[in-house]
Amino acid sequence: MRIVTAAGAVGAPLAGLPAIHADGQGGLLDVVLDPDFATTRVIWFTYSEAGEGGDGTVVARARLAETAIDSVQVVFRQLPKRSSGAHYGSRLAFSPDGHLFVTLGERRQAEAAQDLTRHQGKVVRLMRDGSVPADNPFVGRSDAKPEIWSYGHRNPQGAAIHPVTGQLWTVEHGAMGGDEVNIPQAGRNYGWPVITYGRDYSGAKIGVGTAKEGMEQPVHYWDPSIAPSGMVFYTGDKYDGWKGSLFVGSLKFGMISRLELDGTKVVREERLLEGFKQRVRDIRQGPDGFLYFVTDEGPGGIFRLETAEKTN
Repeated sequence: MRIVTAAGAVGAPLAGLPAIHADGQGGLLDVVLDPDFATTRVIWFTYSEAGEGGDGTVVARARLAETAIDSVQVVFRQLPKRSSGAHYGSRLAFSPDGHLFVTLGERRQAEAAQDLTRHQGKVVRLMRDGSVPADNPFVGRSDAKPEIWSYGHRNPQGAAIHPVTGQLWTVEHGAMGGDEVNIPQAGRNYGWPVITYGRDYSGAKIGVGTAKEGMEQPVHYWDPSIAPSGMVFYTGDKYDGWKGSLFVGSLKFGMISRLELDGTKVVREERLLEGFKQRVRDIRQGPDGFLYFVTDEGPGGIFRLETAEKTN
């Protein structure tokens, strides 16, 4: 296995970004291409925005020009805002039918993840104009925000659409242990902070244990925590035996976790690049079929993952 630095492909910073509240874990959080990017040049991004009551995660769309973005339009704001500096989420994923999923952290306010009147600790589902799909699970309820798709999440920092089933998969941080891979489904409760496989940083127990009726179990969990980041399903042919695997970055151990799947079951984990010693912030598949990942250690970098068998 070898890593190829791809930093030479990075251009100058783009102008035109809105005011971003870069503090603590906040900042520019995710960027994805619109499904029709080839013709529209539209990109989508999430970031933390300051305002009345604190700050919160925002979803915006814009048009990508040569050296800037323009026509910026905010389509969603996480409410209420909160002064915390932590647990923003946030990842974007377009489903095959064009709906936009947004993962939102609970802003270190655990009980908010169970409160359907707040966006914290949720996955929301939007139309591409920012409106609410009519078939969202809580539409029409006075005690719930209609954007909500699933709830009981802690700090989901990875999201990807399964290339075969079209389902949304997410990965989220636990506390001390209990990082989870989930398949969020409409109206389901994923337990935080009532159930978890982790413990508080003090060592104290959280909630009622690892299971409760009416709350979903994770597809996979890590204990001890790996501090998961971005995730991607690999669909290419550059690596022998890796097609169909789920790859998850690690902020804590500076490695990449390859999860081998049998349907929705994780049957094997392989840890790649252990000892790399840089925080892997995100991982994606490039149009050339290779996996690329970014790190957020100063000065950070973009890297391409290659295998000796394929590059000799």
